[in-house]
Amino acid sequence: MKSPFYPCHNTTWVETGSSATMGGVLFSAGLLGNLLALALLARSRLGSRRPRPARRLPSVFYVLVCGLTATDLLGKCLVSPVVLAAYAQNRSLWGLLPAPGDQLCQAFAFIMSFFGLASTLQLLAMALECWLSLGHPFFYQRHITLRRGALVAPVVGAFCLAFCGLPFAGFGKYVQYCPGTWCFIQMVHEKGSLSVLGFSVLYSSLMALLVLAIVLCNLGAMHNLYAMHRRLRQHTRCCPRDSFEPGAGQTQGSSHPLEELDHLLLLALMTVLFTMCSLPLIYRAYHGAFKPDDTASPGDSYDLQALRFLSVISIVDPWIFIIFRTSVFRVFFHKIFIRPVIYRSWHSHSCRANMESTF
Repeated sequence: MKSPFYPCHNTTWVETGSSATMGGVLFSAGLLGNLLALALLARSRLGSRRPRPARRLPSVFYVLVCGLTATDLLGKCLVSPVVLAAYAQNRSLWGLLPAPGDQLCQAFAFIMSFFGLASTLQLLAMALECWLSLGHPFFYQRHITLRRGALVAPVVGAFCLAFCGLPFAGFGKYVQYCPGTWCFIQMVHEKGSLSVLGFSVLYSSLMALLVLAIVLCNLGAMHNLYAMHRRLRQHTRCCPRDSFEPGAGQTQGSSHPLEELDHLLLLALMTVLFTMCSLPLIYRAYHGAFKPDDTASPGDSYDLQALRFLSVISIVDPWIFIIFRTSVFRVFFHKIFIRPVIYRSWHSHSCRANMESTF
């Protein structure tokens, strides 16, 4: 029996007119970005020229980035091949297994909701780490330790495992969406089924709160970075260029006075992209839960677009957090954007500061 809200609820064939192109592009971009990110992370640790006893322990930010990258990569590898296999065999998730049924659909929906929530929670941990390190350094030094940073991934995993497993206990429902290549939380309420409505609203509300918290933390970090830039600019104006001599620990490779602007711009870009990619799914969940019954329609194509927007986050993450912060990108960025600003504003009194950013 088909659901009145989901025409592809139990179909065993992929809906005609659908294409695997978008799914393949998203999978390729996500796989390439996360593999490259992991390679850069490994190189940053293994490529250190310091003697082994003198090497510093990895930072909390490094541990969080590794956890987020591994989570995104694992999610891509578990979800995307199933979608591509469904398109290749022209069978929906209900009909992809030898014995048709909803087992694969239920597992797919659980994995989708699990990794969507887990990545967002880890992004919040990174945003909190960044905000605390810049705005509350004393609290950060005392309470934010490497051991606690390493606990973020397993704690997040345990929470998401319990939360996303609620539909298996009867609270909420996972269904197959058109064109039959993906399953997710049922976002249209049914009469007499408050649990379906409750879990959908609870999941979307939790995602909305996480998005709001991430945006607020990033705005706070951006404010602190801008304040750092203003203080450093005032300091460099009173420091003549030819009177500066690199002292102990200060080399020609020290951070430039405008380096914090790199972090400010990248943080602003990350905030905008993350918000744009997260809001469509949150909106679709609330729209399906509270719209009048007489206008109820599945809108599977809009739900699929919202889900693809959410999957873009796991593609953007490695490029924003790691790849764009490499020395090669910074050299290119400075040559194109920063150098003209330096020449106009800092040519007569540029001064290098021995400042290591905590972001």
